Amino acid sequence: MSAATTRSRTPDRLCAEAVDLARGAAEEAAAPGVVGEHAGVVSEGDRVVTHFFECRELGYRGWRWAVTVARASRAKIVTLDEVVLLPGPDAVLAPEWVPWSERLRPGDMGPGDLLPTDAEDLRLEPGYSGEDTPPPNSAVSEEMADLVEAEDAEVTEGPSRNLPAAPSRGSVAAVAEELGMRRARVLSRYGLHTAADRWEEAYGAKTPMAQAAPAACVSCGFLMPLGGSLGQAFGVCANEFAPADGRVVSLAYGCGGHSEAAVMPKTPRPAPPVIDETRVDPFPLRPAPDSGSVPPVTDEEAAELGHS
Repeated sequence: MSAATTRSRTPDRLCAEAVDLARGAAEEAAAPGVVGEHAGVVSEGDRVVTHFFECRELGYRGWRWAVTVARASRAKIVTLDEVVLLPGPDAVLAPEWVPWSERLRPGDMGPGDLLPTDAEDLRLEPGYSGEDTPPPNSAVSEEMADLVEAEDAEVTEGPSRNLPAAPSRGSVAAVAEELGMRRARVLSRYGLHTAADRWEEAYGAKTPMAQAAPAACVSCGFLMPLGGSLGQAFGVCANEFAPADGRVVSLAYGCGGHSEAAVMPKTPRPAPPVIDETRVDPFPLRPAPDSGSVPPVTDEEAAELGHS
């Protein structure tokens, strides 16, 4: 260890004794009554010392006023260097700052909010590739346009009102717009995978609803298929009574609203009554004597049994 290093670790005596000078500087920089007791001295180098004072200001628990003093070589006068409020070992600090793009969560956007996407977003890739100018043999290239202008052809001054305007020549973007592919960026492979992971976690085979379902969505009549590569694993639920109505669900997902889980049988209907209006059915005014369960008896026989 060199002598210079040893001297730097030992506080200078005159600088260490300048407690009153350091306190006065701290009280001048701080509000009245917030500078507390002297909390120690640290050597910053040759004839450079920092005095610490407790901070009594509300909201700054564990912070300290740091006053650095110094003196020139062979000088006996200590001068003030700087005064600053620094956090101590047990100070209350604000959490580490996180960019808004990392703090954003699903559902945070409201009406009128704009969510910009990074130009290098890994979830997106160019919607079309190639140079801005089409190849020479293209019908919209500059070479072909020069040949058309060289011909003696009568061309109307403007497009017909009944026909759409022709695209700009020499622009791949114009041709892509005419063909319905005017999207500067589309989902990349990484974007597809992240979307599939989110949908699988929300409405996938491992959810409690799917574990208790009688069948999977792949055989449900309410499943609307998706186009593209995601259609091999996902679809859209169209059952208004299902918990995932209008959501993208995995083909392995399921719920109790499966179209073929419990088919209700049709209620049997009785045959319509047949009324024959071509004949008359006779109805007796009195019941027949032998129609009851008690045999008919005469009055004499009833008298012998004690009946009046």
